[in-house]
Amino acid sequence: MNKRWAVRAKADEDEVKSLAAALNIDPVLSTLLINRGVKSYDEARLFFRPDSRHLHDPFLMAGMEQAVLRIEDAIAAGEKILVYGDYDVDGTTAVSLVYSFFKKYCHNLEYYIPDRYLEGYGISTKGIDYAYEHGFSLIIALDCGIKSVDKIAYANTKGVDFIICDHHLPGDELPAAVAILDPKQAHCQYPFKELSGCGIGFKLIQAYAEKNNIPFSEVDCYLDLVAISIACDIVHITGENRVLAHLGLQKINSNPCMGVKTLMEVAGRGTFYTISDVVFLLGPRINAAGRIDDAKHAVELLIASEEIEAKEKSELINIRNTERKGHDLSITDEALGMIDSDEVLIGRKSTVLFNENWHKGVIGIVASRLTEKYYRPTIVLTRSNGHVAGSARSVLGYDLYEALCGCSDLLIQFGGHKYAAGLTMHPENVEAFAARFEEVVSATIKPEQLIQQIQIDAEIRLNQVEPKFFRILNQFAPFGPENMAPVFISKNVYVSGYAAMVGTNHVKMTVMQDDSAMFDCIAFNQGEHLPQLKKNMPFDMCYTIEENVWKEKRTIQLNVKGIRFSE
Repeated sequence: MNKRWAVRAKADEDEVKSLAAALNIDPVLSTLLINRGVKSYDEARLFFRPDSRHLHDPFLMAGMEQAVLRIEDAIAAGEKILVYGDYDVDGTTAVSLVYSFFKKYCHNLEYYIPDRYLEGYGISTKGIDYAYEHGFSLIIALDCGIKSVDKIAYANTKGVDFIICDHHLPGDELPAAVAILDPKQAHCQYPFKELSGCGIGFKLIQAYAEKNNIPFSEVDCYLDLVAISIACDIVHITGENRVLAHLGLQKINSNPCMGVKTLMEVAGRGTFYTISDVVFLLGPRINAAGRIDDAKHAVELLIASEEIEAKEKSELINIRNTERKGHDLSITDEALGMIDSDEVLIGRKSTVLFNENWHKGVIGIVASRLTEKYYRPTIVLTRSNGHVAGSARSVLGYDLYEALCGCSDLLIQFGGHKYAAGLTMHPENVEAFAARFEEVVSATIKPEQLIQQIQIDAEIRLNQVEPKFFRILNQFAPFGPENMAPVFISKNVYVSGYAAMVGTNHVKMTVMQDDSAMFDCIAFNQGEHLPQLKKNMPFDMCYTIEENVWKEKRTIQLNVKGIRFSE
């Protein structure tokens, strides 16, 4: 696939020089800081030294006073409280965090995860009925509920109160809950809007702890769960999320909870986890519990206090993840075949595929793979409980949620973010929906949004990549949306030593530029360049700089994102 190389506009030269002098760093690094909104020594100190003191007052969030008061009243009166959450990583970590914290102070506490296949996403009538029939008078809903107007109205007829802790965009009407915690509410003045669902749960227990003089150590012990949710729900790693992710990664790499520790062991890595490692090693395993079996297994793992139980659950989840991979690969192959054999589908600006036999638990992963392959808004649909359910993924800069709003009359329900969403519809609407979605996307997407872009932060020479430069660059982490690992371009480099194919289509090589040192490089899925690389032709490359850990040995490695041969 051809990719656009887009070099970021240069920052103000005087600002770059001033900040570089103040911090005694390479001007390239000060440029990276300025492009992230960091323009002074004090701002840089906050950026490079995230600290729990930088967390916002949780009571700045609309609804927090009411939420804490309702929980206090419930605990004092001996009411039964149900902690309710979605079945994905964000939902299960949120439930695990809130349940584990309040279990210390409330003896009438249980948790509930809806069945992905029988109940679907969000608040379910079955879940409300379960609460009513078992005497629960308060439900704390996590990572869902902001659009469940009818379900909350139904709960109110049953005498079941709701506290909604959600981070998704509200609809035009808010549910009639006792309290709603969602920074995206129009009237909410909370300074940071991009918390994960688990992050909202963290702010709730932080507020309760402050109100009840509980030490912060009883709250920050759950930051490993928050970091996992931030990584896997692909929220912005800026502001408060950056602080939470930084502190959470420290806990993952030093003293994770028992469930996370055993999951790291079955994943094959014990320490040195980055945000990327969390996404690719821990996230799929936690998700697999709900995709293939029951998401309650993920919660049981994450709240486990005994090593034997945690190991049993980790091994079970690891098996489910292996099963998930099998479904994922077979359905992806089938979906690719459907597109490649249909000229109409090939020529579209969107992808909508439906197969009633596909496993609902992996269609989101398949949608992501198809988006990566064809680079256009993609929806994968399958049968579920008499309806058709789907997962949607988007491309950089295109608002998928807005596109679905243009098709809302054909949907039973939908919800999600700019880049990922879920939806359900009646089977008879599939064909009309596919046509409408293509019509909406074609009318609103820009041509350049259909070509994958490599955003390049700065041009450097390889001899600038020395220990101090790399050490400071590492402090820009944790990386993620809105704080991605910087991408550099170096021109007229050449292979020095060797270039060879590894795996199916990856290139491993060493490169130099003029009198620089040699650098190890890995270029994933770029095997087509190998013949020219072996001829020692000069080329330009864009890349990130990372640390490669192999058998306890750490070396600098360039992760090559693109190669262009010099003219």
